[in-house]
Amino acid sequence: MDIIIGSDHAGFAAKEYVKELLAQRGLSVEDKGCFSEESVHYPIYGKAVAKAIAAGEAPRGILICGTGIGISLAANKVKGIRAALCHDAFTARASREHNDANILAMGARVLSLEQIKEIVEIWLDTEFLGGRHAERVAMIEED
Repeated sequence: MDIIIGSDHAGFAAKEYVKELLAQRGLSVEDKGCFSEESVHYPIYGKAVAKAIAAGEAPRGILICGTGIGISLAANKVKGIRAALCHDAFTARASREHNDANILAMGARVLSLEQIKEIVEIWLDTEFLGGRHAERVAMIEED
């Protein structure tokens, strides 16, 4: 599995769009839900994706809710997860280069599909720089 993805109802349509983008790149995707625009609780899906990433089922995940805030907070409760809420090209690149983010979180109600596409592409294509950033990431991982 290359990517695990999840959303709440507010992020459902954007999640389906992102799944198409990922398929076009030849990536295999596991969808942890939700599966419609019927109201659901975002922590269920944020934690489901985060637990799967932490368990090694895939190296990275993508989460989408209305703002990206709630679902990223839920994901970050899981040990070993560095879910980054990104809202533009700069934050997408920095989250990977500096923070080695293993989950990308976005807000479907605050981003256009064009912005989401740009963020996803940059996030997927950007490598962790390591070096001084590795020390900082290690500090985040400490208990």
